[in-house]
Amino acid sequence: MQQFAHESSGEVAYYAAHDSWYAVQVRSRQEKQLLRQLEYDGFTSFLPLLNRVSYWSDRQKIIQEPLFAGYLFVRIDWTPESRNAVLRKPGAVALVGSKGLGTPIPDKQIDDIKTLLARNVEWKHSPFLQAGDKVRVRGGALDGMEGILLRENRDKTLVISVDAIQRSLSIRVTGYVLEKI
Repeated sequence: MQQFAHESSGEVAYYAAHDSWYAVQVRSRQEKQLLRQLEYDGFTSFLPLLNRVSYWSDRQKIIQEPLFAGYLFVRIDWTPESRNAVLRKPGAVALVGSKGLGTPIPDKQIDDIKTLLARNVEWKHSPFLQAGDKVRVRGGALDGMEGILLRENRDKTLVISVDAIQRSLSIRVTGYVLEKI
């Protein structure tokens, strides 16, 4: 496997040159057009689409819209040539990741999205939360409570702190709706 070094602001990052998925940020409402252009040029691309019923006064129509508005996925070798070939396409803004260079997305994550859509499983958008985020509980007995999100053994734990006395309490919040604040 060949590696490429990229130096920016004194840091050197190494990227492996192998076939990986990358997210491409796309101009508003250009996802389908860019998908067609990439596939025409031989790139393996993926645009997860949802069917939504749109109602007009005289009719209704099923419309396909992107699951993640403003993004699509492309499988490329991480080389300057392949990156530039994608980014030169009308509608492409940037590869998503550090310094616009793109961050590889594990095949498993793309496969999971494909499986979810293929099996027509009920789902809903959820905020992207990470350990250390400040969050607020929405609904239930803890509605309005704020704290720092921890993750322990796949359980969500909220830490509520009293800064002045430097004391904290932790509460399991698995099953509660959390929003990032």
